[in-house]
Amino acid sequence: MTSSKSQEILDIESKADVYTTQGKSDVSTQDVSPAPEGGLEAWLVVLGAFFILFCGLGYSNSWGVFQEYYMTHQLSEHSANDIAWIGSLAAFLQFAAGALAGPMFDRYGQKVLIPASLGYVFALMITSLCTQYWQFMLAQGVLTGMCSAFLQLPVLAAVSQWFDKKRAMAFGIVISGSSIGGLIYPIALSRMLNVLHLSYAWSVRIMAFISLPPMIFACIVVKPRLPPQATSFFYPEAFKDTKYILVIAASFLTFFSVFMPLFFLPTYAVSRGTDPALASYLLSILNAASFFGRVIPGILADKYGRLNIFATMALASSIMIFCMNQVQSDAGFVVFTVIFGLTSGGCVSGCAACFSICITDPKRTGSYLGMGLGIASLAVLTGPPVVGALLDRYGGFSQICILSGTFCFASGLVAFGTKSLAGKGLFGKS
Repeated sequence: MTSSKSQEILDIESKADVYTTQGKSDVSTQDVSPAPEGGLEAWLVVLGAFFILFCGLGYSNSWGVFQEYYMTHQLSEHSANDIAWIGSLAAFLQFAAGALAGPMFDRYGQKVLIPASLGYVFALMITSLCTQYWQFMLAQGVLTGMCSAFLQLPVLAAVSQWFDKKRAMAFGIVISGSSIGGLIYPIALSRMLNVLHLSYAWSVRIMAFISLPPMIFACIVVKPRLPPQATSFFYPEAFKDTKYILVIAASFLTFFSVFMPLFFLPTYAVSRGTDPALASYLLSILNAASFFGRVIPGILADKYGRLNIFATMALASSIMIFCMNQVQSDAGFVVFTVIFGLTSGGCVSGCAACFSICITDPKRTGSYLGMGLGIASLAVLTGPPVVGALLDRYGGFSQICILSGTFCFASGLVAFGTKSLAGKGLFGKS
């Protein structure tokens, strides 16, 4: 009798173990079905993410206008290097804080977008009241950068869950929002400051009001496909993958180099005798061209390989940066800006798309993107101040173009080197 009861207990425990194991397996794999690659809900996520980058990166892409304006107005007593630290800190935090924003999106879904949207608009309102350097650093540098991170990384992670085979194209469409925003924001800001002679405070507040409706729409439609789960904020095993490390390195080199024209192109144009109003419009022209540079290479990347297109765009961008110091006429600046916008757009959208070749678990997408872009963003923090220091030291752009062009060329070589580890050879689709 005792033996029989013992056997029954063992059978029950065995079945419980099997049930528990199956339950854990089900939880870990539930809803990890193939991405739909389209449909109304998926494309609404893309549209909402487009609007987030329209507002966030569109505003940050206007930094060249702020840089030129601050150097002659509120912060005229500070060096170009000092002023560049404000924009570089904001750009750095946009990506670095993604190390927190990505995992939080994996845990809480679209709920993270609401406080981030409110904080972003609040940051712009506070910036409009700033008069001293430390105030600009806190409001436009720290607060704006942090809020942007909790908007941009989550929407990229959301899009990644809805698309797989068409992911590069979807990323290209989403990131092109920064191009459209970068077209509208600099023109609007430049006209308000230089043509309409509106006060600085109201010019920035109007930009905040422009950002509010698109962000409200995005908070409604952007949602994850997979259910939230408590993912880790850091996966050390990711750094055992050589591909992942090389993609981070290529992204670092890209960010260091392509942000230089975004920050200093208007300043360089003015130094060559270009009218400040036209110099401000160059950023809008660059961002308009980068719209096509982000969408078209994204479509090509799904067909010919993400690393292939990214490496090609990086090498082409390096050639343009090497040539930048030879541009001296207004027509030359326009031509340079259009071509560089096309090539650099493919670099920026290509970075995010290339990280997807290293992600093995779709539920860790936010964490992997956050870790990778967070490390690569150190280039955004250090790049513009280094460029500003070179400008203060030499008073010209030759050294700047050589340094940035070399870094961009190196990023293309690293991307091609990553192909050898992608399993399809140096000339394969990867």
